Amino acid sequence: MGLTRREAMAGCGAALLTGLPAFAQAAYPSQSIKMIVPYPAGGTTDLLGRLVADQLRSGLGAHVSVENKPGAATAVGAEHVARSAPDGHTLLMATSTTLAINKTLNRKLPYDPVKDFTPIALVAGVPFALIVNPQMPAKTLSAFIAYAKSKPGLAYGSAGNGSPQHLGAEMLKAATGIKLRHVPYRGSVTAMQDMIAGHIAFVMMDLQPALKPIREGKVRCLGVATSKRVAAAPEIPTLAEAGLPGFELVAWQGVVGPAGLRRDIADQLAAQIGKLLADPATRDKLTTLALEPLPGSTPESFAAYVKTEVDRWAVIVRNSGATLE
Repeated sequence: MGLTRREAMAGCGAALLTGLPAFAQAAYPSQSIKMIVPYPAGGTTDLLGRLVADQLRSGLGAHVSVENKPGAATAVGAEHVARSAPDGHTLLMATSTTLAINKTLNRKLPYDPVKDFTPIALVAGVPFALIVNPQMPAKTLSAFIAYAKSKPGLAYGSAGNGSPQHLGAEMLKAATGIKLRHVPYRGSVTAMQDMIAGHIAFVMMDLQPALKPIREGKVRCLGVATSKRVAAAPEIPTLAEAGLPGFELVAWQGVVGPAGLRRDIADQLAAQIGKLLADPATRDKLTTLALEPLPGSTPESFAAYVKTEVDRWAVIVRNSGATLE
């Protein structure tokens, strides 16, 4: 709501008496900016957080550090940011887990995904894929399903209870009727490393960190969980093509600050992220890494998107039976 004429004149009068501009606000940034990544280093969220940090560093002329705070399905890092001063100097590289999945997953969630953050901008969509140990005899999705049915309790890894990796595997379980055993890890890269070592059979994980191991033959990809093939790996069929019509699992990443962040600061940050995602070199890099740049979002459109995603993921969480107390 705009100022009344009386309020505006009162503000001008105060400025004349104090010798300061009316409604003067502190310049931003006035100190170092900290980007909190709620996952270990080396994964997709960490990669995107560091790309955004580099842009803020150059675009705002600020010192920007990245701090990894994994734990409790991203709740450790998210709570840290939610409790921080809303001055734009502590930001969160949030995920669909942080802002959508956790709302239903964790009855004791120490923050409210909608009320405790100021959405700034979406950054990228994250496609998932079914990745198996190359020693497994299954070379196609149908062969994998048959193999899993012959070995009830086949172990799979995830980035934690209720993570998209966990929910994706549970979606696969429901769609195929296979019986599985969940082994949670602190990140998808750690789970993949244990799979390569032969401790678990497969992971339903974000494609980006798996691309290099796929190309090196260290792991085998049986399909991507997207509606169409991923440009970075067009040779890999979609799971729908391979025999699971309609199967889709794509997560997303975005930047938020604590609730109460000034709108002008949110706009500055959103503009920098928009500039990063509009850069052809950055878009090509993300596409090559099997990530989908999501330019054009605003604080308002991101906020509206979060609310719809809370509802969408609530159905998936409930169907999986996953909980995090």
